[in-house]
Amino acid sequence: TGTLANALIHHCGSSLSGIGGVRRPGIVHRIDRDTSGVLVVAKTDQAHRALAEAFADHGRSGDLERAYVALVWGTPSRAAGTIETWLGRSNQDRTLRAVVPQGRPDARHAITHYTVLERYGDMNEPIASLVECRLETGRTHQIRVHMAHVGHPLIGDQAYGRSFRTKANRLPEELRAAVQGFERQALHARLLAFRHPVTGEMMRFEAPLPEDMATLQHLFSAL
Repeated sequence: TGTLANALIHHCGSSLSGIGGVRRPGIVHRIDRDTSGVLVVAKTDQAHRALAEAFADHGRSGDLERAYVALVWGTPSRAAGTIETWLGRSNQDRTLRAVVPQGRPDARHAITHYTVLERYGDMNEPIASLVECRLETGRTHQIRVHMAHVGHPLIGDQAYGRSFRTKANRLPEELRAAVQGFERQALHARLLAFRHPVTGEMMRFEAPLPEDMATLQHLFSAL
């Protein structure tokens, strides 16, 4: 039915780790629907437990590294920085997340470190940027909410960037058509590194930009 879990069951049968329930075979962590990139799946319970511990620690011990790249509207005022807030369910839409007061019962601490990699358009007021984000916490929709919170939502993000859709009207025709036809948030899990749960060896995996984001980046670069 088009889910990763069903694809894993089809590919590996019943050999995958059962931790997390039969509907999530071997799945240690998640990336948002329509976010592309690299993801690790555990084939044994031993591997699942070790990887789950690493992800719960969010790399503070140095055994986990995660990096995402995103195409965002505008550019942050600083070339690099940290966004630190509390996230909870949105009052407008319970399926979405929002920045909320720390004292709210559902508030969860969220920290994102970002670096601006490229700026596109007028350097005094760039129309868009390529940003790398590294997570210190792993909250639902964290990067998308945090970038929108600082005024730079992800291109194509229909949930958190709706108010920026008209910005596409300022773009050249080919780029405008590409942005308007981009049907997902422009977010890609570029890098995942972790310690092998059995050998202890550091493993490092990188996924190049998929064709749709690479095309968008190329068109923005031509501005």
